Amino acid sequence: MILNHIWGLYTHPKEEWHVIEKRHESLSYSLMHILTIALIPAICCFYATAYIGWTIGVGDPIRISVESAKIMAVSMYFALISGVFALAYLIQWMAKTFDSKPDYVQALELAAYTATPLLMVGITALFPVLWFVALAGLAAVVYSIYLLYSGVPIMMNIPEEKGFIYSSSVVTCGLVLLVALMGLTAMMWTMGFGPEFVS
Repeated sequence: MILNHIWGLYTHPKEEWHVIEKRHESLSYSLMHILTIALIPAICCFYATAYIGWTIGVGDPIRISVESAKIMAVSMYFALISGVFALAYLIQWMAKTFDSKPDYVQALELAAYTATPLLMVGITALFPVLWFVALAGLAAVVYSIYLLYSGVPIMMNIPEEKGFIYSSSVVTCGLVLLVALMGLTAMMWTMGFGPEFVS
């Protein structure tokens, strides 16, 4: 069932949003989707950083120890899940301003399916060349934003004009959330929680 929605969101997103909105799966279904899809970037980044090594410009690939890679992968996994939950909270919190009253499960569905391209693009870490991963990540961000703009009016049952403003507000909050997460990571690294590099 999870794969059905993913395929639909890539091939016919607006129709798939209508299907998701009609079904309104349970909280456990949304959780299963998030917990499963968030494994992709965590596992791929673990393997790439510990065994393949990242190529940044010229020179030898940069690798970190397996122990450091495990810690970073687990941290990344829980950070991604927390980010989706925080985005769902923001979606629900802002809904009152736009005359919508979704429950948390609806907001979580919207956040989870909107974040799906961003999480699935983690598979590109298996080819850890910075420019390639950056381009793929940019494409995933663009498609996630498109999914949000097309999904908000349908999932929140509001007119498209309000949906545009609502989506723009969610994108802004999502970017702030992403920057905060990156800032927290940088702080942790400077406090001595950075990875152990290997030659």
